[in-house]
Amino acid sequence: MNTTLAALQDWVDEVAKQTNPDRIHWCDGSDTEYQALIQLMLDNGDLLELNQETHPGCYLHRSDPNDVARVEKLTFVCTEDENVAGPNNNWMPPAEGHAKVDALFDGCMQGRTMYVIPYCMGPIDSPISRCGVEISDSPYVAANMRLMTRMGKDALARIEREGTFVKAQHSIGELDPNKRLIMHFPEELSIKSIGSGYGGNALLGKKCHALRIGSYQAAQEGWLAEHMLIVGLESPEGERHYIAAAFPSACGKTNLAMLIPPEQFPGWKIWTVGDDIAWMSVGSDGRLYAINPEAGYFGVVPGTSPKTNKNAFDMIQRDTIFTNVGVTADNQPWWEGHPEGEPVTDWKGNPYDGSTPAAHPNSRFTVSATQNPCYSEEAESAAGVPISAIVFGGRRRELAPLVMEARNWTHGVLMGASVGSEQTAAAEGTVGEIRRDPMAMKPFCGHNFADYWSHWLSFSNKSSNLPKIFHVNWFRQDKDGNFLWPGFGENLRVLQWIIGRCEGSAAAEETAIGNLPAPGAINLAGLDVADDVMRSLTSVEVEHWREEANGVKRYLESFGGRVPQAMFDELEKTQAALN
Repeated sequence: MNTTLAALQDWVDEVAKQTNPDRIHWCDGSDTEYQALIQLMLDNGDLLELNQETHPGCYLHRSDPNDVARVEKLTFVCTEDENVAGPNNNWMPPAEGHAKVDALFDGCMQGRTMYVIPYCMGPIDSPISRCGVEISDSPYVAANMRLMTRMGKDALARIEREGTFVKAQHSIGELDPNKRLIMHFPEELSIKSIGSGYGGNALLGKKCHALRIGSYQAAQEGWLAEHMLIVGLESPEGERHYIAAAFPSACGKTNLAMLIPPEQFPGWKIWTVGDDIAWMSVGSDGRLYAINPEAGYFGVVPGTSPKTNKNAFDMIQRDTIFTNVGVTADNQPWWEGHPEGEPVTDWKGNPYDGSTPAAHPNSRFTVSATQNPCYSEEAESAAGVPISAIVFGGRRRELAPLVMEARNWTHGVLMGASVGSEQTAAAEGTVGEIRRDPMAMKPFCGHNFADYWSHWLSFSNKSSNLPKIFHVNWFRQDKDGNFLWPGFGENLRVLQWIIGRCEGSAAAEETAIGNLPAPGAINLAGLDVADDVMRSLTSVEVEHWREEANGVKRYLESFGGRVPQAMFDELEKTQAALN
């Protein structure tokens, strides 16, 4: 027996009987084990060694060309009542879900090793952390889980103490898209995924546990599991504030998490606590405290350069697993946006001829968070970090101002629920069409959005000391399509105003849609942004906002009678002010 917890041993035995592996390996999370996994994959061709002089400890994984991204249409939430899953999820009754996926698991690990991977999402000793065990037949998954979570003996010891864990069962199966399912059973705290080796479908601690199961579990237990970065800002005087921020894809999330202050801000420091997920709980002082449940980054590589994100670029020069990037003649990793070198083979291993991207657009790096030059030691704090502000963001060419502050917590929840981004490519839909992505959780909320919003609203009854809520939009454009705000490191100027609002020192003007920066309230020292541009960035186009409010109302109504009335009441206040 490899564990003292009978429930865990019984489950492992049950899965082994079902899948019929050649051997079972319980992961201990050690350096020795990690190196053995790497060597195993080098020997069997799952990994290719990159140039160890330029990129020590770096390797390349090439996935099957039909297995390169999350597959939302094959991702299900299985609850007894369909209304619990909600219209924001693909639903299936649990009995049917188990039957469908179990048929694919029968005998699927024959000839393979079954890895038992105990992991902790969050610092081992944090009361906010939660544990799980992933069973997988993929050494790539085992190695990546070691980078992405606190995996191994310490996690197993906590699981044995607590007696509870999320059951996460995975197999690469036949890598057949027709035999691929990612099933979530939130009421059972379990996940079953088969037919994919791709990160979001296979590293089950990430989106599956930390967000889909996590958001349901959080609603039952009174905390928040959110698709948010956590960034710390330290002033020259040494004062620190932490901000949690949610952005849909292509809205600058990772860049903000690892922001480098502009040269006009000497003495300012940025600390990354997390780049993707935040778990938050009310502390004894009534403030919201956040942990990053992950221990590593699983980031998109293309576009990463010293210019766009120097910290991310620097941290992936060593001890990194790359997935689906190109390779240069001297065996260095290469991707679109890389500042130097030329690829000779593409992500499939074929000779590169320039007709298609060398790196897959969704190619990834997996790396320990401790390699980030602005890594915060607070990422290991059991108590978490106190959150001063929660920020939501979207991509809007005209409507949303550069930054606005919610009137109150309820208005902030409405703000988050109505986050929208305009389509930027015809292939994804009509250009300019608004896609709502509440709290950037559209693909990841494991239960009905209406219930999720109710849970958010309930926090106003738990504390009078909650963070202020804001919305930002880095993407306002002029009539010629030019961006009005420079973005990147200059976004610190907006964060400085946000902190000022939290401290009560920054000036704002009340408007129908929230509080906007007063003229001169945002520090523009050394920045060439004209007065009329700033007026445009902080203006309220009343007619556009009336249309927006009507669109938000229709969106809320699409979730039926479960939507809390407080959301509609708050929206009516905005509409009345606009009229």
